[in-house]
Amino acid sequence: MKLSELSPPGGSRRARKRVGRGVGSGSGKTAGRGTKGHNSRSGGGVRPGFEGGQMPIHRRLPKRGFTNIFKQKISVINIRDLSIFESGSTVDEAELLRTGLVKGPRDGIKLLGHGEIKIPLTIKVNGVSKSARDKIIAAGGNVEVL
Repeated sequence: MKLSELSPPGGSRRARKRVGRGVGSGSGKTAGRGTKGHNSRSGGGVRPGFEGGQMPIHRRLPKRGFTNIFKQKISVINIRDLSIFESGSTVDEAELLRTGLVKGPRDGIKLLGHGEIKIPLTIKVNGVSKSARDKIIAAGGNVEVL
């Protein structure tokens, strides 16, 4: 059997209805759209969310909250993620981007203390939790807050 010989089973595909092809076809003249009205016109029909003139739901419901335009997007990494680095290396924003631990635009990087670390590293980030700082110093590393 070749790919070109494949065809769907008989009766599983129906030909599309060709409307507007003369009154003898059964769907000519108005082409199944009825007579007059908004939907019978070319370009007619209603926009998404239109409820027939009823007050739409997005206007019926009250507005809540706001978006803080000054919100900072901080990337978070845990010390368990730092095991991929070699002992004694310096871990900064560029290294974290290169290894894929931090992705995309951000306003800072914060290091949290989930997990364990056995190798000494020099870490330069914007924020460090107390537990993460303690674990890194205990492993013989160093933390710099930018």
